[in-house]
Amino acid sequence: MRLPTLRRTRAAEPGVALGTVRLDRRTKRLVGRLQPGDFAVIDHVDLDRVAADSLVAAGVGAVLNAKPSISGRYPNLGPEVLVAAGVPLLDDLGEGLFQQLREGDRVRLDGGAVYLDEELVAQGVRQDEQLVAAAMADAREGLSVQLEAFAANTMEYLRQERDLLLDGVGVPDIETSINGRHCLIVVRGYDYQADLDVLRPYIREFKPVLIGVDGGADALVEAGYTPDLIVGDMDSVTDEVLRCGAELVVHAYPDGRAPGLARVHDLGLPAHLFPAAATSEDIAMLLADEKGATLLVAVGTHVTLVEFLDKGRGGMASTILTRLKIGGKLVDAKGVSRLYRQGIPGSSLLLLLLAAMAAMAAAVAVSTAGKAFLGVVAEWWDNLVFQLQRLF
Repeated sequence: MRLPTLRRTRAAEPGVALGTVRLDRRTKRLVGRLQPGDFAVIDHVDLDRVAADSLVAAGVGAVLNAKPSISGRYPNLGPEVLVAAGVPLLDDLGEGLFQQLREGDRVRLDGGAVYLDEELVAQGVRQDEQLVAAAMADAREGLSVQLEAFAANTMEYLRQERDLLLDGVGVPDIETSINGRHCLIVVRGYDYQADLDVLRPYIREFKPVLIGVDGGADALVEAGYTPDLIVGDMDSVTDEVLRCGAELVVHAYPDGRAPGLARVHDLGLPAHLFPAAATSEDIAMLLADEKGATLLVAVGTHVTLVEFLDKGRGGMASTILTRLKIGGKLVDAKGVSRLYRQGIPGSSLLLLLLAAMAAMAAAVAVSTAGKAFLGVVAEWWDNLVFQLQRLF
């Protein structure tokens, strides 16, 4: 039952935070509605780093989580990101948070308590660096259990998607020409902005096929590019980017259900279906590989074991098998960016300049026109010296 809203406004006190709440049980969907200073009300067990980075980038004023941000199952990275950025994180506030608050309500935070005017809405734990560090240490001790579950999920995925992995069954026919080309696959994940910025010389030189995975398509547009393909659930890409002219591939469940297809059809856009139990980033890689790409450069995707676990869902097990299937074609953007980051040392530039000047001088000295030119210069120098001697 919703608590009555009082019309009085209490002045902010030291240690008390006031803000407008925005609510959504899916964090990545909420981020698109956040304004700087808003309080994000989420329902996110084991808050991952990608979600936390997006909240910080949106300028969130505080994060109110109905669930524990660290459950202890594994060392997830999101709470550390929020606490390091100085964002208040209130944890384990309970389901009543969504029942008693409405979009646009003004609330007050006082310690671990949330007040709607003068009424206590929820009480939880306000995380700080010490609490997060202690919870992460406990979570690392139970990591072996998660590794076993991760391995079991991997074997289950192999059983479900054997035909897709081995023979490419289910990969849709597309119009975008990929055969013999490089593909740049962008996920709005870890450090995607920095990697895209460093990869500009690579993109200019090789002109790869640009594939945006859901919000990764927006990332490409924000960086000044137009994606050739957009692959995913279509739940975190904007309408404007969907209309950019890219070919669309909608990720569907193995039984053919595709919630994102309705949105695409509402926009009057054509799309292909790709049913698979894998993640959207994995089907983008499998699609590019099946269509003959010679190299796949991945931006913002998951690379390390901690990143796989940090995503916090069983479907991430597909990533290991996808990478085994693709093999040597896949290169993480960080590897490519390190190659392009190697600038020319200043000493080498100076040596190159001196060598060029010496070569020009030698060419002038041995040619007939050069000898005549040097004679004119010598005569001019002699006249200048003679004039100076007369003056002094």
